[in-house]
Amino acid sequence: MTATAPRVIAEGILVRLREKQIEDAWRDYTWRKDRELADYDATRPIAMTFRAYTATMTEDLRRPSKFRRTYAIEDRDNGRHIGNVMYYGYDAYLGEAELGITIGDRAYWSRGFGSEAVRCLLGHLFGELELRRVYLHTLTTNARAQHAFRRAGFRRLRSVRRDGYDFERMEISREEFALQERAASEAGDHERRDSPGAGAL
Repeated sequence: MTATAPRVIAEGILVRLREKQIEDAWRDYTWRKDRELADYDATRPIAMTFRAYTATMTEDLRRPSKFRRTYAIEDRDNGRHIGNVMYYGYDAYLGEAELGITIGDRAYWSRGFGSEAVRCLLGHLFGELELRRVYLHTLTTNARAQHAFRRAGFRRLRSVRRDGYDFERMEISREEFALQERAASEAGDHERRDSPGAGAL
């Protein structure tokens, strides 16, 4: 019997977002044990064994929460699992959720994969979940992440101190996202119209 392929929720030019599967466990565990990645998330590397981590992940996959969900980020060209993007703190009444992302594979850092993964998840959240806004917190010292989030359309709101760390709170509304998507689409149309055809080369 062939296992069912995980559902793809969004695709971009560079990335594909899909539902998690237990085969992701070892990469996820390795990234969660990584000190540098933990520092970027203002947390500590996990101390549990891989067996315990797998048991926890199996239960999460069996009974997913409606308040939080994690999706795998794949390189669209080769299907390589390079990181995860998630939402949590989902509030249906307020129509909002917090976003987080980890590009665990360092070969994909600073190449636009993270920004596109964020845009893909935003499209899913504003479309399928009909959220009104999405927000996030990134360490004040993490200029690279702030740049990536600005590229993904987020704007800075204010500085926030939580659990002894200083963060920049950023957010994007459904209306802002729609305007950005429309502008990008129109820019693409202009570029295609202004580009020479094959016969002109």
